[in-house]
Amino acid sequence: MSSSDRSIGIIDTTLRDAHQCLWATRMTTPHMLPIAEKMDHAGFRQIDLAGPIQFDVCVRYLKEDPWERVRMMRQRIRQTPLRFLVRSKNLMTFDMLPDDILELWVERVVANGFGIVGAFDGLNDVDNILASTRLAKKLGVRTFGALSYSLSPVHTDELYVRTAKKLVESRTIDSIMLKDAAGLLTVDRIRTLVPAIKKVVGNVPLEIHSHCLTGLAPLVYLEAVKCGADLLHTSIAPMANGAAQPSTQSMVRNLRWMGHEVPVDDATLNEVGEHFRRIAEAEGKPLGELMEYDAFHYAHQLPGGMLSNFRSQLEHAGLQDRYDQLLEEVAKVREELGYPIMITPFAQLVGTQAVLNVVHGERYRVVPNEVKKYALGYYGALLAPVHPEVLDRIVENGSRQIPLKPTPPAPGVAALRSKYPSAPDDERLLRYMFAGSQVDEMLQTKAPMREYQHEHSVVTLLRSLAKRPRLGRIHISRGDFDLEVSGH
Repeated sequence: MSSSDRSIGIIDTTLRDAHQCLWATRMTTPHMLPIAEKMDHAGFRQIDLAGPIQFDVCVRYLKEDPWERVRMMRQRIRQTPLRFLVRSKNLMTFDMLPDDILELWVERVVANGFGIVGAFDGLNDVDNILASTRLAKKLGVRTFGALSYSLSPVHTDELYVRTAKKLVESRTIDSIMLKDAAGLLTVDRIRTLVPAIKKVVGNVPLEIHSHCLTGLAPLVYLEAVKCGADLLHTSIAPMANGAAQPSTQSMVRNLRWMGHEVPVDDATLNEVGEHFRRIAEAEGKPLGELMEYDAFHYAHQLPGGMLSNFRSQLEHAGLQDRYDQLLEEVAKVREELGYPIMITPFAQLVGTQAVLNVVHGERYRVVPNEVKKYALGYYGALLAPVHPEVLDRIVENGSRQIPLKPTPPAPGVAALRSKYPSAPDDERLLRYMFAGSQVDEMLQTKAPMREYQHEHSVVTLLRSLAKRPRLGRIHISRGDFDLEVSGH
């Protein structure tokens, strides 16, 4: 089979990353349920359903049991494997988890219906990635290891080739994911990076995951396929573009024009897209739009969601006119800290330190505990050393309670089960992750898991008219339907 007529697989991100980028992760289970069976028959290779942030938002904001979401979706999605993304060895926290807690998470993820489990690490620390995939492989599910992409003097093609080689040699990885969370990949970089990775991974499939923050991702995807990539992460329009992934419909059309087979059903894609368009319209949620090219994005490399948070923080401090200065400080702090990739949790660490530097007017006068832990290697081996003078300030101004050398956290499962003897492990894990009464509040006020019902267009129109302060004579006529409303 020639390179121009390969079959290209689609990994759908609509139910995880798309609404994480466009709706602040506020897609509810009722939003998903009515369209789940359609998505199961759309022809996707996998459906990306959840990672740690979906669990976090379900518990804290949506008041949904995230495990219940997974089970209900698995009842409706029977053919297509559901995919779970593990964040290093810390999942939802900044601190590294005990090994037995992480293992229990992976066990419960598989038991609840995920057929694909993979992991990424912001330092590309292979040990932190394999901690999850080794167990997942033993449990009989497919796995992937992510290469977290970034731009810096240390994030070279050689680094990614070396990391991919280690992952494949572990024999616990079924595919390699090139994960570009900040949308930094360019066509030129793809032309060197993808062939280099493919050369060392052999027949192991290569997935491409990027975001449309600079507008380049669709071109990057098509070039990646030309260079040998096998699987693309896309979102169904209109839950695409903007800060999310490229549009599935557009990508499929272009791939087919290039001569590739893409075994997805176009009519089903459009039906799914219309379902979410109507939800967005009814609930005032944004939809993805094409982004203009932004060269400055390559300096600060911040994910889209953090930019709006920065504006809010500066306005609260009365420093809204220093927004550009803050982004410049982000780039400077990142360099001084050894070029961590701007993904969770390191994007938050760099961003918080930059805000503190700007607000206090003295750099590293205040240092969060997490920044000190990062600099001391608590989160894994650093790819480049922290600048010596900055390291001195971090150690000096950070908490005295943090030892200079990290030690592995003590096992936690036995104590957790003892603390909550009557709770199932799913609930225990939520209680381990969420402090205080957050889990109790979720369980006590759980939102009903009924399928979302689209309102009839006439009802929507009448609701809109009712909000007008003055209503004159309204006459609506369509076919045999005739309605006249007079305001007073």
